[in-house]
Amino acid sequence: MRKLTQFSIVLVTAPSRKAARLLARAALEARLAACANLAPGIESHYWWRGKIEQGREVLMIFKTTRRRLAGLEKLILEKHPYDTPEFLALPISAGAERYLDWVADSVREIRRRRPSD
Repeated sequence: MRKLTQFSIVLVTAPSRKAARLLARAALEARLAACANLAPGIESHYWWRGKIEQGREVLMIFKTTRRRLAGLEKLILEKHPYDTPEFLALPISAGAERYLDWVADSVREIRRRRPSD
């Protein structure tokens, strides 16, 4: 059984499906996440600049490993349209071994062969 502490779920909200899709695609292409679920139509209520705001957002749920968290956070902060995007990493307390193996394999960096190999 894999160590569960090596896996994380990351929550990120985005202002639209288009923005969420772009962020999800960038994270997947960089192999920083194995999967990104997009849950459109959430209603968020929050404090912003001294007053209570509300708006419709898309919740993104990323599955990744702890080793890839820093890279995923950097990508989200660089590409996100918000000034202060949500980025919350939650530990995994239980999970199916085959699924966790798939997550680990999906975010594994692909080493390119050198011409001499």
